[in-house]
Amino acid sequence: MSLQTLHEGRWLKLVADGRWEYVVRTHVVEAVAIVAVNSQSELLLVEQFRVPLGRPCIELPAGLVGDEAEHVGEGLDVAASRELLEETGYQAQRLEALCSGPSSAGLTSEVIHFFRAVNVQRVHAGGGVAGENITLHEVPLDGIVRWLAAKTAAGVMLDYKIYVALHFLRAGEKPLAAPTGH
Repeated sequence: MSLQTLHEGRWLKLVADGRWEYVVRTHVVEAVAIVAVNSQSELLLVEQFRVPLGRPCIELPAGLVGDEAEHVGEGLDVAASRELLEETGYQAQRLEALCSGPSSAGLTSEVIHFFRAVNVQRVHAGGGVAGENITLHEVPLDGIVRWLAAKTAAGVMLDYKIYVALHFLRAGEKPLAAPTGH
């Protein structure tokens, strides 16, 4: 089968491969997500309004790899460090690769690479880049399930990647596989 472009916008392209339709990003295909816990045993989460959902969503700090001209060609760990700092104001002493996987295997070709941030220190307020309007939540691990349930009850969406983070934060969990480029 040959790949057919059905529609192309500035950032996304809808394609068909035979009867299968899916979305590809026009500039990048990889993203990073960061599992970061501060010295007070609080998981760093971010909240922002997501237009496709029509409401706020709580997520891990995350972002695209090489999405801006000044970031083209950056490594996965560099992108993870940059996104953590931009969104949360925290800087990690080092990053550990955890796993990689598709964000939605039937919908897009995008792959997400998970990293654990080690020894994070707050260096500024965070909040993302212009227009993102990100709110940082420092959520105590003791009680995080109740906190997440309360957010859901209040109508806030929760990104599934939070549960991936909680899996890796359980005692004794080891990385499944190191992220590799797409």
